[in-house]
Amino acid sequence: MRLKLICCEVMFREVSFLVANSPHICDAVFLPKGLHDLGVEKMRPRLQEQIDGIPEGSCDAILLGYGLCNNGIAGLTARHTKLVVPRAHDCITLFLGSRRKYREMFDANPGTYYRTSGWIERGDGENIDDMTISRKLGLQMKYDELVEKYGEDNARYVMETMGDMTANYDRVVFIKMGLDCEKSFEKLAEIDAKEKGLNFQKVDGSMVILRRLINGEWGDDFLVVHPGESIQASHDDGVVKVAK
Repeated sequence: MRLKLICCEVMFREVSFLVANSPHICDAVFLPKGLHDLGVEKMRPRLQEQIDGIPEGSCDAILLGYGLCNNGIAGLTARHTKLVVPRAHDCITLFLGSRRKYREMFDANPGTYYRTSGWIERGDGENIDDMTISRKLGLQMKYDELVEKYGEDNARYVMETMGDMTANYDRVVFIKMGLDCEKSFEKLAEIDAKEKGLNFQKVDGSMVILRRLINGEWGDDFLVVHPGESIQASHDDGVVKVAK
């Protein structure tokens, strides 16, 4: 088969490894990690634009290397070629290898920052910070910088809000994906945890979902969206479903 993959850049190293070893021809396009932070109304059109830009007949399937991502892929429509998407809430599931494992880890300790090589190297600068909407809003600025930009009352509100949001986080977890390059990234994650005063742990991840996606093994862990159909959140264990 000839496949086209549209993927978040945080999976660049893992996906590149899997594409190189796939039995199929798979052309990958990596989009910026910050796309998530732009919100659904900007993320979805960017992804749809990528889908629509693939010429008819140029591939057998278009793969999406994304989870539901706060409904960022909900509403995406298959035009002339079927879409294949993992049944996952976000990319943490894709790194851990199953929804069950992510759910078990989340239930045991919801206050966790997850790190992989991609989250670290696709961040801004050597020190990693929370890879979330906070970067878009500039919420990791120091208090005096916030005062200068937003005024004293607003700066105080921002700092208090961020304190509430992060108060329940108590650990940083580095997900080991079995790549030779990971040791330096693991060290950066450990430094980040120490600077934040958080516990540091390592867990073994798995490329099984990404491998099946790229190898064309689309079983129950994937949604296949045929031309004319769209992706919709299912609000159940299946995560996503077809909206006809």
